[in-house]
Amino acid sequence: AEKILDEVNAINFKTMSYKGQITGRLKISVVSTGKYVMPYFLNGFLKKNPAIELIMDVTNKAKVIESLEKNEVDFSLVSILPELQNIEHLDLLKNKLYLVANNAEVYRKKPYDINLLEKLPIIFREQGSGTRYAIEKFILENKLRIQKNLELTSNEAVKQAVIAGLGASIMPLIGLKNELNSGDLQIIPLKKFPVNSTWRIIWNKSKRFSPVAEGFLNYLRSEQENIIADKFRWYEDY
Repeated sequence: AEKILDEVNAINFKTMSYKGQITGRLKISVVSTGKYVMPYFLNGFLKKNPAIELIMDVTNKAKVIESLEKNEVDFSLVSILPELQNIEHLDLLKNKLYLVANNAEVYRKKPYDINLLEKLPIIFREQGSGTRYAIEKFILENKLRIQKNLELTSNEAVKQAVIAGLGASIMPLIGLKNELNSGDLQIIPLKKFPVNSTWRIIWNKSKRFSPVAEGFLNYLRSEQENIIADKFRWYEDY
């Protein structure tokens, strides 16, 4: 039934394309923190092409990679490149991870030694999360012994747990703007921080792009710098 519906949609999209419109279905899978990133890179493209149907699945890294491997999506947004041979990528934006806590305690502005992480209860994302992978890699490289206090399955849940005082966490800056501005959260300065990775759009090398997918990739390549300057200035300057 899905194949039949896909064929019907393809016919409709081709009909509209003959009328000079870029149209079709764009499927993207996005890691959970990517919900703070991807909409800004989609907005201008969708406004220029209102007939496009967008399907965006927001989930964890493991499921994002699975959907890419099964060829269920055109693109995926990740912060950690998967160990797959048959993929290409386009770098979009830096992903900066900081140690955050609520404001129950005042921390000095001078950077602390990373051994402070061993003294704090740390809230982790679940296994399969790109944030979890980056944190565990940093811990392993620096031979730290971390007290894992709690494990949660979304960044929003982690934020609320930190605000409530259940522990500190290493989190992507991209999702903390409102909480930092309101004073609900603070960044604890640490040496060797931030931990950096990169937001990347990835796709299968063998993928046969639809006109919509090809148009979106061309849009990203031409407008990426303008989008970053317009929408992410606070983030780049932090």
